[in-house]
Amino acid sequence: MKKSAKVIVTAAVLAGATVVGSAAATAATGTVSGNGGNRIGVVAGDGNASVKEGGLSATWVLQSGNVKQLVLSGDRIGVLEDNGDAWVKEGGLSASWVLESDHVKQIALAGNRIGVVKGNGVAWVKEGGLSASWVQESSDVDALELSGNRIGVVQGDGEAYVKEGGLSAGWVNQAGDVKEIKLAGNRIGVVKGDGSAFVKEGSLSAGWVYQAGSVIQLELSGNRIGVLKDSGGAFVKEGGLSATWVDEAGDVIQIALSGNRIGVVKDSGTAAVKEGGLSAGWVNQSARVTELAFS
Repeated sequence: MKKSAKVIVTAAVLAGATVVGSAAATAATGTVSGNGGNRIGVVAGDGNASVKEGGLSATWVLQSGNVKQLVLSGDRIGVLEDNGDAWVKEGGLSASWVLESDHVKQIALAGNRIGVVKGNGVAWVKEGGLSASWVQESSDVDALELSGNRIGVVQGDGEAYVKEGGLSAGWVNQAGDVKEIKLAGNRIGVVKGDGSAFVKEGSLSAGWVYQAGSVIQLELSGNRIGVLKDSGGAFVKEGGLSATWVDEAGDVIQIALSGNRIGVVKDSGTAAVKEGGLSAGWVNQSARVTELAFS
């Protein structure tokens, strides 16, 4: 991030956390799907992160360099830099950045909540303004997910937990042998170690419904569910948990959902987005893309 070109406001860094391991470790699988917002973000192969707002043909605005993870939620944008620094801005695309934490391996945003997983596996979440105080949520965390008043984690042993309500609410175990967890509204989704994807709807103790096998990425947004298969096929369903899958694209390395938008990154590095029905036409967005994110 070229800080000389930006007005930087520094928030209080996490207190009392001992950092273990490299601050520049590879980012954990993070949230790329949104909640029906009109922002699209990409990280290019050179580490530059850009965001556009509005229609699919809107103009890109460069946000930062040296980025390994980009997250969008509402009017907030978060980036995780190669050096482990996590920054968030709020408001317009040209708003000032606030340093949230260092030694971070994953960042997450949802509404007025910000979450980070530190290099030592400790997950922290804050609620409110960008300078709000951090609350420690869990340790030994591989992945963190936020949605509304829910927080989800996957721990190092593959156990997935979700809490609902305040930041100090109790955890409820959801499943074991989990490698990915996703949250959206009252839905929770997991991908198990064998590639099986399951989604539940309703309370934290609702029953799981099998969705698909050979899954390497699962995404949720509203009443849509998307999966990326290990074959490179991207599929989306709309409606109930037992709705029919629609084949969206092949040769895909990443999928993202938000409202009536579906996005993919192809193995060529081209990012494309469609808007409307599941059979709408694709609109190319950018080339040489390593990550696509929606608000």
